[in-house]
Amino acid sequence: MRLTPSAADPLTGQRLMVGFTGTVLNDELKSAIDTLRVGGLILFSQNIESPAQVQDLCGTAQAYAADCGLAPLFVAIDQEGGMVARLKPPFTQFAGNPAMTSEADARRFGRITARELRQIGVNMNMAPVLDVAPPDGPSVMAGRVFGNDPGWVTCMGLAVIEQLQADGILAVGKHFPGIGRTTLDSHQELPDLDIDPEVLSDSDLAPFRAATQAGVAGIMLSHIRYPRLDPRWPASLSSVVARDLLRGTLGYQGLVITDDLDMGAVIKHFPLPDMVDQCLAAEVDILLICHTGPNIAEAHRSIEEGIRRSETAAQAHEASLQRIAAAKARYSVSTR
Repeated sequence: MRLTPSAADPLTGQRLMVGFTGTVLNDELKSAIDTLRVGGLILFSQNIESPAQVQDLCGTAQAYAADCGLAPLFVAIDQEGGMVARLKPPFTQFAGNPAMTSEADARRFGRITARELRQIGVNMNMAPVLDVAPPDGPSVMAGRVFGNDPGWVTCMGLAVIEQLQADGILAVGKHFPGIGRTTLDSHQELPDLDIDPEVLSDSDLAPFRAATQAGVAGIMLSHIRYPRLDPRWPASLSSVVARDLLRGTLGYQGLVITDDLDMGAVIKHFPLPDMVDQCLAAEVDILLICHTGPNIAEAHRSIEEGIRRSETAAQAHEASLQRIAAAKARYSVSTR
């Protein structure tokens, strides 16, 4: 069913960040903006041909959103450097987090990346990776982390966050509460990380704790299940992890974002309406859906139904909208 603006709360879509196909403002992208009134877009390599093209794409999407009466869009990208970098040459290429040897390296990455993102109209970077690799043994994140010392990861992560945000890019630390110890890829599987909460707190959580205290604007939740915290739900869908630990214990009041809800870790195991209900209960602000398809409209409907059913969810929805609006006011880019 195609939703129409008149049938929908006009602000429901602010809770959604979506991927799309194509390299121009096509009918698919227009529909996401004018019909579902999404709050954000995420770019992948398939959306990027050249600096001029992606700058035009971001600019025309922002202008179209403004013409539709929407707040400026979040336009996000995964530009970690190294093996995860959606922007290819002529954009500056970096060796990646494992190759960084000093805080100066991290600040240089943040400074150059922020400048290049601003130039093309991107205002959110899904970086840095704050996961800590295990002191010994394999990790699915080995090629993307700063290292296995929580203090070093904290130092480097904070440098990237501070530089990105000082230069106008909303930084998103990931993947809370830490996936460095996992060996399964959550794009395909739902990993269980059976770790003592005290060990998690002392090691894996340390960079995230420091980032929240330093004012990181966004935190991405992992699709990993931590049975000693919540035996049922992965972190991205867990009130215990997102609401009680991140917002409660750590006192975090910034944006909380899921990892992609199309990933196998969750979509193979949980119906989408259940995932949405869990996100609403967990005080997650932005639901990330990276692939074109019916899940985007279904998530929109499920958000509306959830806030109609539950006064608690409705109150949390209002708080999320306030956090989103505040972040957009600080990190929005020109729409014209």
